[in-house]
Amino acid sequence: MSFVTLGALLVALLVGAPIAAHLLRRRRAEERPFPPARLVPPTPPTARRRSLLEDRALFATRALSVLALAVLGATPLLRCSHLSLSRRAGASVALAIVVDDSLSMRARAGAGVGSADGAARDAPSRFERALTAARELAGGLAPGDAAAIVLAGAPARVALASTTNLAAVTEALATVAPSDRATDLDGALDLARDLLRGLPQSDKRIVLLSDLADGAPGAPPISGTPDIATWVPLEELEAGGQDCGIVRADRSGQKARVRVVCTAAPAPAPGPDGAAAARDGGAAAPAPSNTRASAAAGRSLEVRAGDAVLGKIALDAALRAEELSVDLPSGTPEILIAALTGSDAIAEDDRAPIISAGGPLSIAVVVDPATTHVETGGPPPLEQALSALDLDAQIRPLPSVPEHADELAAHAGLIVDDAPGFTPEVRRSLAAWVERGGVTLLTLGQRAAAAPLGAGFEPLVPGVVRWSASPVPGVDPATAGWLGPAAAGLADVTPRGRATLGPEASEGAEVLARWKDGAPFLVRRPLGRGVVLIMTLPLSTEESDVALRPAFLSLLDGFVGAARARGGARRLAAGETWTFDGYRDVKVERVRVDAGQGPAEREALPVAEVERRLRVSPPLAGLYELTLDGERSTRVVSVPEREIDLRPRRVADSARAAELGGMSASIDASPYVALALLLLLAAELLLRALGARRAPAEVQAG
Repeated sequence: MSFVTLGALLVALLVGAPIAAHLLRRRRAEERPFPPARLVPPTPPTARRRSLLEDRALFATRALSVLALAVLGATPLLRCSHLSLSRRAGASVALAIVVDDSLSMRARAGAGVGSADGAARDAPSRFERALTAARELAGGLAPGDAAAIVLAGAPARVALASTTNLAAVTEALATVAPSDRATDLDGALDLARDLLRGLPQSDKRIVLLSDLADGAPGAPPISGTPDIATWVPLEELEAGGQDCGIVRADRSGQKARVRVVCTAAPAPAPGPDGAAAARDGGAAAPAPSNTRASAAAGRSLEVRAGDAVLGKIALDAALRAEELSVDLPSGTPEILIAALTGSDAIAEDDRAPIISAGGPLSIAVVVDPATTHVETGGPPPLEQALSALDLDAQIRPLPSVPEHADELAAHAGLIVDDAPGFTPEVRRSLAAWVERGGVTLLTLGQRAAAAPLGAGFEPLVPGVVRWSASPVPGVDPATAGWLGPAAAGLADVTPRGRATLGPEASEGAEVLARWKDGAPFLVRRPLGRGVVLIMTLPLSTEESDVALRPAFLSLLDGFVGAARARGGARRLAAGETWTFDGYRDVKVERVRVDAGQGPAEREALPVAEVERRLRVSPPLAGLYELTLDGERSTRVVSVPEREIDLRPRRVADSARAAELGGMSASIDASPYVALALLLLLAAELLLRALGARRAPAEVQAG
């Protein structure tokens, strides 16, 4: 509030004037009969007693008039504003509101490192400010407008499809909650454009309410398209500050391994002398000694069991990303908590559960290096590709497929390249493992078609596998949507030969990609709770160069994602999905374990059925307990590492243009206050008139 506004409101102190006027008014002397007074000469009576309030209604009217006058004087100076759109000649608008519900939006304005920033904890978070702005925009919509709501937490989701039901927009915003997801700005903007295209309104706009911290600060600036404008209205939401977060916490024996990631310390701004020296071509002055400390300075990592601290290690002030190891004493509980001391921009990522089941995803690989190799040497292309993708999975090469189901139980995925069939024992154990939720990728080549007597692939691959020269080159990209944009790179692949599947292999299966003659190239067969992926080409570089193409990386990414989603991942990033095929009764609960706060709290997550598959997408990091057909297991959901990067994405000048909208006054109360003053004046005149009539009557009665 400015000094001028405060001065205008001080006019309200004049409400004391009517009180003083009423109390200081002298009353007529009260006459009382006193017989001896007849002997004393009469003198003019003088009032010695101040009066009390006689006409309370008149006094209240005058007091309210003074207060209303003070409000009327201050109304033009008060700035009660909200976010609003600028309309083109009053035309209707098709609006898509993109609200960022990712982890970085939990930061508060001005939050930083150390106790000096403690006051910022009382400020609203960026998410709360974004949601308030979204409600303000929704409140400014008019009949004829269309609106949609998109959430930018990865993966980007549609919270409300385009609708002209403005009440539905308000209801949808009431259900939006913060999460620990990563940020997917590009995906959210693409979804918003798809929702707006085809609507009858000529004025189509996207409003992005985000801190712009999507882990890709070097990406192209955010801007609109010729037909759909993009508006980034609130610069106050732009990410800043520093943060340290725990992105992984595992336990192996008597050691706890915790990965801590911190934002880089900001470069100190050059002082006046340094700037002048830089302009003159000289050396800059040394940085001042009071530059802002990094997010890790003065902080420690603690391993706790309840209120007890079992281990502690100090963080390096220059820490950027490091895995720290803490020794645990014997007899420690199964579930521990890793916590960072001190404070930073985001408090929600400073704690994480530690359990033995929190290890990375295990992918077993069976490849013959003699037939699948590259001329430059090194591991087979399959192992090199999995390592290059950095999918947070442990790659475990095996000489052959295990014959016992117990040996397969430790793995979530299995890739077998051109195996010459499986023995009956291997087929039984492999099928049982897949039916319990395993995911396997079988590549079929010339060796698979020449399986010896007694070896085969059923029930994984029903029917007979044959090998022959490829009648046509290339895969039809139109049928390979599962491989993403990289599928176009398979259009000219020319293998020396390819495997042919019997019709039984496609029964009840989904063909994910086809050769240009329509024969299956990639088949997905569900088996119990798991799935079998079949590719009709081996990975040998002598047969084809498929293993060297980007589409092969997309295939491996989808395979590992399927293994992770089917519950094979003991640790999942917030926003990713567990898929439970073959289960009838699925229950997922988030278990909140806070030190020293009594028993753990449990929150059940909704289980959705999508395409006849049960799926759960946990939005918050923490400890989860899964009950699958009566069997219980413990899983961990962690925060995405890229959300610790608080460097904002650039925004084009066109997305900040003033003609798109801005802050406007919410309401002008001046007319209403002026009307109230007129009514109070009329009431005062009426009361004074009535009082004038009562006065002669009282005199006559006296």
